[in-house]
Amino acid sequence: MFKLVMRCFFSPRLFKVYGQGPEEMPMKSQSQLVKDKNPDQSKQNFYEPYTPEKIANKILSTAQTVFNCSIYTSPFICMYIYKRGFFSWDEARFLTCAFGGLGCFIALTYLMRAIGRASNPAYVDFLNNLNTPSDDQRAYLERIRKYDFEFYAWTPSFKMEQLPRSTWLENIPFTKCANPDLPYYQKVTIQILAYIAIHTFALSLIYPGTLTIIENMLWQFLAEGRAFLVETYNGKRAKIITADGNSIDTMFVDNRLDSAKGNILVICSEGNSGFYEIGIMTTPINAGYSALGWNHPGFGGSTGTPYPQQEQNAIDAVIQYAINELDFQVEDIVLFGWSIGGYTTTWAAVNYPEVKGIILDACFDDLLPLAQNQMPKSWKLLVKEVVRSFVNLNIAEMLSKYSGPVQLVRRTEDEVICIKANQLASNRGNFLLISLLEQRHPELFEEESEKPVMDVLEACVALSDQQRIVMSCGELPAIKRKILPMISRYMRDFRSTHCTALPEDQFTAIMEAITNR
Repeated sequence: MFKLVMRCFFSPRLFKVYGQGPEEMPMKSQSQLVKDKNPDQSKQNFYEPYTPEKIANKILSTAQTVFNCSIYTSPFICMYIYKRGFFSWDEARFLTCAFGGLGCFIALTYLMRAIGRASNPAYVDFLNNLNTPSDDQRAYLERIRKYDFEFYAWTPSFKMEQLPRSTWLENIPFTKCANPDLPYYQKVTIQILAYIAIHTFALSLIYPGTLTIIENMLWQFLAEGRAFLVETYNGKRAKIITADGNSIDTMFVDNRLDSAKGNILVICSEGNSGFYEIGIMTTPINAGYSALGWNHPGFGGSTGTPYPQQEQNAIDAVIQYAINELDFQVEDIVLFGWSIGGYTTTWAAVNYPEVKGIILDACFDDLLPLAQNQMPKSWKLLVKEVVRSFVNLNIAEMLSKYSGPVQLVRRTEDEVICIKANQLASNRGNFLLISLLEQRHPELFEEESEKPVMDVLEACVALSDQQRIVMSCGELPAIKRKILPMISRYMRDFRSTHCTALPEDQFTAIMEAITNR
């Protein structure tokens, strides 16, 4: 019993025992799976810890939350301690005793949790399965996929060749400058402030999904979303190790045996608060395609931080996993990016130009205009330095390097990527389309016209699909006759807000437009 308790001391937390393990789950068609699914089944069979473990989990969770909050408020805490004179010898001794007592309490909490786990047959069965690896790696992974548990303990399914890590000095900090025309003292000051900002709060503003409080708020929904994907679609969760050592949490749903369209794999890249568990991957699944979802570095079970380089390494590992482990050809992969996920989608398209095509849903052309629009005008130079030096998500620039099929989806009521609320003309997706047309159809801008071609193009793009259809029914100048079909070729409207799921029929129509080219 003592050995079992010690094994349970730092073992992973178990969340759910799935209703049907992979061994018992028969191969069914997608329609049969959905029909047989009990809507409440995903909420059933959650692991029920015994009372000691349940109490310990609440204590440790609360302690973790308090610790995270103290990290963010540490400057104020240190200032308070200093003003109260806690740096004196007597106060230091008091704080030492207080923290020592707190440490002993936490240690006893861990022990109480271990005893609760060791006395629970369901947890012991899980631990035995987890700690009894098989010579057959695939069989072992299928066995542990019956459980939903902390992702750090998951066995990797695929690992990229590791790249040597460079030190901070080797990266030559402060060499990039987005404001080179400023006087030297201002330039250096802004660079230092930008460095501090991106390593404290700025990246969390760009990627709120990295915040612990967001993950805690969504925990129940994420667990139920994973259960739904596993139990309804026989989803396969996997850990992928990137070239820089991050662990990426992925979910694969295979429809190759259920649908002719299942031979096409749709790789889904989520937005800045998106997770595959509750994100866009159910749209291609329900449309009959195979789908592979993944979480950004620092999101959910994925480790790391979503800087551009780590994002690139993550999507690169995901694609290599799809090719080498899931046995898809590059030519049978479609990249589907929503919102900020358009950056990794376009980067992957540039580096894997043989992909069948890309879909950019509710995407922007460049992060900088959106960031400057959300921050005080007095911060304009600092925001520019932060974006251009550390998170230069210029999707339009990346898209200009890709020559394959592209489909853009613009949300007509998008409240996130519009510079001005309820003004379709300010939707940054418009500028992404214009940049694409400039790159792919330069001859268009050499046409003779009474007005500058760019002005005519911007006016036409600012219209909705319905407005352009009405316009095309009347007499139009030759330049507009050429522009309108080009807009419809690359972009279509979806009457919705930013976070509404794309309907299956719309997605199917987009996929047909890509595959028929």
